Amino acid sequence: MNIFLSSLLLLCVFYQYDCETSTYTNKYDGVDLDQILSSDRLLNGYVNCLLDKGPCTADGKELKQNLPDAIQDECSKCTDRQREGADKVMQYIIDHRPEDWKKLEDKYNSDGSYKIKYLKTKEPVNKSASKEGSSESGYDDDADDEDDENNKDNYTKKDKKK
Repeated sequence: MNIFLSSLLLLCVFYQYDCETSTYTNKYDGVDLDQILSSDRLLNGYVNCLLDKGPCTADGKELKQNLPDAIQDECSKCTDRQREGADKVMQYIIDHRPEDWKKLEDKYNSDGSYKIKYLKTKEPVNKSASKEGSSESGYDDDADDEDDENNKDNYTKKDKKK
């Protein structure tokens, strides 16, 4: 009887260890992220899926199911491709769709830790990118957004005077 219990305990420990070190399915690793990011229709579909505001594709369901766990454990079960893809998508949304990011962050990363981590790593890239005219991420540098916003106010004031 002791051998049976010892074997059962050993099996349970092994099973738990195996589950903790496994990775998420790589079934959807071939999804073209650039195509999704360049299409408002596709990106809106994924954002709406994650926010429970629309239907989910099969890969959207998988993402939605794994996202809380991936954020909780810093994507430790992600493959390298998944980790790179997740960073690419989240960085794009932070930079180009801040309203969507705020909603996603409220639901999945309410402490804001991912954005803080990203912005810390982004600063040095933007400083070197401004010398070269483009960033390493391949997306346009929006460092002058504040200036654009100020100039917009100046144009608005001039237009009102006329």
